Amino acid sequence: MKVLILNASPRRKGNISQMVGVMKDEAESNGAEVEVVDVQHLDIRPCVACMKCRSTGFCVMPEDDSQRVLAKIQEADAVVVAAPCYWGNMPGTLKLLFDRIVYGLMDESSVGFPKPLLKGKRCVLVSTSTTPWPFNILMHQSHGAIRAMKEICRYSGFKIVATVEKGGTKRNTLLSEKEEKRCRKAARRLLS
Repeated sequence: MKVLILNASPRRKGNISQMVGVMKDEAESNGAEVEVVDVQHLDIRPCVACMKCRSTGFCVMPEDDSQRVLAKIQEADAVVVAAPCYWGNMPGTLKLLFDRIVYGLMDESSVGFPKPLLKGKRCVLVSTSTTPWPFNILMHQSHGAIRAMKEICRYSGFKIVATVEKGGTKRNTLLSEKEEKRCRKAARRLLS
């Protein structure tokens, strides 16, 4: 099984990186081939809303990392999308990636309704927030980022098998045993 992890955190040793590290190790120990893409380091130009991709099925802008990541998503059996909360949402770099590859994630019916292109693929969503638990959820911080990622993944056809959220990351810079266990469990659900 091929697993792709999209890590949208700029912190190499932050909570998101720790969480996806645990998931990567768990997936590999269960026989999966895992690749991690650091979204923050991709070279992606902004979408210009020309809408050509809707009729052609490909982006007409010069090739950049967005097309390469789309190919990896299409080749993967399962995907982990991990992003810290930025203003109750995902970081702009991750949104930029999704904007540029929409044509490979979903199509449209003749009347304009979304048609998922990635049915059968499994997905885990991960987010963190400096807002302490449970307020990170109640105030739609990490939960807001999860909600935004869910919308994209659902319209793309992914089956979301788990979500993992961690609040209070300003003070809790390391994962607890319980949090590591939740990450391992999510990785196993991704593979089942």
